[in-house]
Amino acid sequence: MPKEFSRTERVGDQIQRELAQLIQREVKDPRLGMVTINAVRVSRDLGYADVYISLLTTDDLSEDHPDIADALMVLRKAGGFLRGQIGRAMKLRVVPELRFHFDNAMSQSRRLDDLIDQAVGKEPVVRHTPDDDGDGESRE
Repeated sequence: MPKEFSRTERVGDQIQRELAQLIQREVKDPRLGMVTINAVRVSRDLGYADVYISLLTTDDLSEDHPDIADALMVLRKAGGFLRGQIGRAMKLRVVPELRFHFDNAMSQSRRLDDLIDQAVGKEPVVRHTPDDDGDGESRE
């Protein structure tokens, strides 16, 4: 039996899709950069939507980084506009208030990857021989 999704999850997914398009097309601020909407979590009463963002960059960014602070400030200032556009696009009676947060999952995953590389090394643990076709049997 397929899993049933709650209304808040469906609304959150739709808000995520709409926000990604709106930010890309409508918000024209050079301080924003390349923003990715990682998740949107909507409260049960649809009063608030917590929007988790990350910036596409090669640097490890923390929440204290000036680029993150600038991007969050721009998004918070554009929050009313974005909320109105979402309300028109989704035809919701109650449009959640948008609260933007930095999602540090990318920097945490990079840090864990570095720790694994330090512990194990860059060399693969399982070595494949040229005559190994992956079925576990050796040919002779």
